[in-house]
Amino acid sequence: MVDSLADSLDRALEGAFTRRIPQSAQAQMKYLVKQLKGTKAAAQALGISQRTVERYVKGQLKRPRQDLRGRIEREVKKRWQPQIRAKARKKAATTDGLVVSTRARFGFEAAAGTTDDARIRDITQALPPAFADQLFTAREQGATEQQLQQIAADGLAQMYFRANNSRAHGLSVEFTDVERLDIEL
Repeated sequence: MVDSLADSLDRALEGAFTRRIPQSAQAQMKYLVKQLKGTKAAAQALGISQRTVERYVKGQLKRPRQDLRGRIEREVKKRWQPQIRAKARKKAATTDGLVVSTRARFGFEAAAGTTDDARIRDITQALPPAFADQLFTAREQGATEQQLQQIAADGLAQMYFRANNSRAHGLSVEFTDVERLDIEL
């Protein structure tokens, strides 16, 4: 299964963390209860009972089943080091940009009506801060995976296929069948 672009953006921001997230289920649950200001809110976020959350906090339960372990870790990572995450996002959106590495089917249609059949390409391309800002803003506003992929496709079209708009003007790029997609800050 291919990770979504949204997951890849989150993972890129997690790379900026200066400390590891809490490791034990008890420590993770305590962190969530503190961040969400109560066991009821933590239970709702995880889709489990409030009593189960309380058992993890007390240490009565220690090893969550695999699906719950994944949900706990995801919720902790979502809230871990928000200032570090914001600083990394701002840096990418204002000065550094980001690097997209993908293996996907790319095809394009030129303005004069000529076409190039889509084919699988491996592309690693730095995108300027404007595209990083668009991606992070769209992610925060709840954009769909299709919308995020379109922003990435526009960035790859401009920087890779049109060489920062110095050639191939009017080239429309199609970005489909994503096999791999990684983003780095």
